[in-house]
Amino acid sequence: MTGLSGIAAFIVFTSVALAQPAVLLSLRTAPGASLDTDPTSAAWQNARPVILDRTAMDQPAGRRTEVRSRWTNDSLQLLFVSSYQSLNLKPNPDTKNETNQLWNWDVAEAFLGSDFKNIRRYKEFEVSPQGEWVDLDINLDSAKKEDGWTWNSGFRTAVRIDRDRKLWIAVMDIPWKSIASETPAPGMELRANFYRTEGAAPNTIGMSWRPTHKRTFHAPEAFGILRLADESGMSPKK
Repeated sequence: MTGLSGIAAFIVFTSVALAQPAVLLSLRTAPGASLDTDPTSAAWQNARPVILDRTAMDQPAGRRTEVRSRWTNDSLQLLFVSSYQSLNLKPNPDTKNETNQLWNWDVAEAFLGSDFKNIRRYKEFEVSPQGEWVDLDINLDSAKKEDGWTWNSGFRTAVRIDRDRKLWIAVMDIPWKSIASETPAPGMELRANFYRTEGAAPNTIGMSWRPTHKRTFHAPEAFGILRLADESGMSPKK
């Protein structure tokens, strides 16, 4: 009985462990941090990445994106480093105004939610290799989708394409006030998922950090956790 009990306990422990959401640690950095697109710089070197290399249906994507994060008292920054085979770019890009339906082209995306009770409310941020952008206030239960389309977060972006290495790199700088009302501090958590789209239909490839197991990225039940840490990477759990 002792042996069986031990095995049962191990199975329960393993199941619980596997059920825990993945975590991206965001490192605290100095106020006024620049939009640095160099992943080898001192600003980003200590930030451990999470990897996007699976499709939404949890199949190998054949592409890879790394996402790193850091934060200040004013904003959250996300760095996307994406390998590509070819770029599907929108003609005549407009980087000053929001580009609706940007998701029909190559983009990197972040879905962030501060509401752990109503997980169907969250914010969506997108940036293209050309620097086009879109931000959306998502409420999956709302019939008035236009309310989310007209929302403006005030987030900033910086991008560059390294054609020799077939990489495109993007930084998002997102004001805290557009994400959460809570003052940022080590241990604070957001619900999060990250995605990337490459290629034109019908050969589009979509990548997810946390596979949704659906033919959509809008699956908040699949989100992981973004947790704020101090400069050393230490962060108390809530």
